[in-house]
Amino acid sequence: MEAVRISSISTALPPTALEQADLPGLLPADHPGERLLRRILAGSGIRKRHLVIDPRVEDVSLWSTAPRMRRFQDEGLPLATEAVRGALDRAGVPADGVGLLCLVSSTGYGTPGVDSRLIRDLGMRPSTRRLVIGHMGCFAALPGLAACVDFARSHPEPAVLLSLELSSLHLQPPPWDTEQFVINSLFSDAAVALVVEGDTGRSADVRSAPVVLGLASHTAHEHEEHMTWEVGDHGFKMGLSAAIPDLIAACLPDLVAGLLSPHGLVPGDVGWWAVHPGGRRIIDAAEESLALGPSATRASRHVLQEYGNCSSAGLPLVIAELQDTTPLASGKYGVAMTFGPGLTLDTALLLGG
Repeated sequence: MEAVRISSISTALPPTALEQADLPGLLPADHPGERLLRRILAGSGIRKRHLVIDPRVEDVSLWSTAPRMRRFQDEGLPLATEAVRGALDRAGVPADGVGLLCLVSSTGYGTPGVDSRLIRDLGMRPSTRRLVIGHMGCFAALPGLAACVDFARSHPEPAVLLSLELSSLHLQPPPWDTEQFVINSLFSDAAVALVVEGDTGRSADVRSAPVVLGLASHTAHEHEEHMTWEVGDHGFKMGLSAAIPDLIAACLPDLVAGLLSPHGLVPGDVGWWAVHPGGRRIIDAAEESLALGPSATRASRHVLQEYGNCSSAGLPLVIAELQDTTPLASGKYGVAMTFGPGLTLDTALLLGG
């Protein structure tokens, strides 16, 4: 079976960066929740987040869903264009050589939308296939990767995976309880594009990129109420239970064992870990349940600190960080993992080229 690789990654961020320390100052004077918000921020592990909606300038909390979706198209297309163009340039793939464009997003929809307009604006062929994966939440990058791997394994052309998330469009109306304060201070915006392709006819540089060996998923239906993402009259509303880290910790070891065992591997054989930066406690849960050392989650914590939780773009940001700082070495194994509504855990096994 032909090897399929992640041959390049490129990111694009909104220019507005909001420091976490500035959030309490955005509350009305003498707001009763200020002390609670400061306590949440102190334990968040986040220093700043990039947002397309600057809350110091615009208040979208009372907007209906329709204008939020229009704004997604306006703000999303430039970021998507930057990320995809960068990934294609790094991989040495011309836009008209792309066979599949897979757009993953849980924060905005529209037809015609970002996916079809990207094909137009970047000069991809009109015959380029399009796939939109919507509303799967934070874990959606790996189902998107699976679709791209399947395409690249059976077609000569490469696939492009684009995760585009603009969570700042979904600020909910006040008053805010503890759960909503956590959500308001956690999520942020980004676009990340990956080129996924087979070895056929490609250079040695591409053949040194990480190979996707396998993927495994687990949906814990009995816990589905603990993480939700619902379409509402005021954008999309998240439900996020404090029990999520413990539930992930309970499910993750068996899932990772199931991912590794067909290849004769155990967690000790893996030295490269890409953990979805869903929050400080979620990274803690992955680290502790898999008995990882602090260095294994350093990249995830750095991404959380500098960018917050970018939903489905979060894991690709971690992979980009790892490939920039400690690339997956030839013959070495890596594991990527994401978590999201369902309650769903998704994993991928990678091999250094």
